[in-house]
Amino acid sequence: MEEMTTTGFRFFPTEEELISFYLHNKLEVEEDKSSNNIHRVIPILDIYELDPWQLPTHCGELCDGDTEQWFFFMPRQEREVHGGRPRRTTASGYWKATGSPSHVYSSENKVIGVKKSMVFYKGRAPTGRKTVWKMNEYRAIQQDRTTSMPILRHEMCLCRVYVVSGSSRAFDRRPTSAPEASPAGDVN
Repeated sequence: MEEMTTTGFRFFPTEEELISFYLHNKLEVEEDKSSNNIHRVIPILDIYELDPWQLPTHCGELCDGDTEQWFFFMPRQEREVHGGRPRRTTASGYWKATGSPSHVYSSENKVIGVKKSMVFYKGRAPTGRKTVWKMNEYRAIQQDRTTSMPILRHEMCLCRVYVVSGSSRAFDRRPTSAPEASPAGDVN
């Protein structure tokens, strides 16, 4: 059997693909190590245990070397299980939510998930300095079979971490040569 190579591989999914395929499959299908290669692209990692500039070294092996964006599955934190708020602090700063969560729609115009955008701040709140590191946190929505009501799935989320490059393009699938981000990544 031939080994899969990464020559020419570029992982650049849409938000619909992230939720409807990757996140839903991760939530629904019990992992079979022998046939599931998803972790070669999107590993499971508690991203709040690391600073954002450390995350690219923990990305999936098939996305190693990507300078634009990195993806991670993140299990629900223990404090969330008991009704608490998630801890979003790292050793050198914190992730701060920006704006209100927004819905993610399928190509059939159905709500399939929720997206929360965050920015990384260096230092401690409220005096932290905004950096160029951003994250979109995606949670899946499924229909309850008994009541037909939408249910937000909390067991796991999918995170897209990226560096703001100054360009107005937002993941439009065109290749770019993103500048290297410094570890501090300060905006000002």
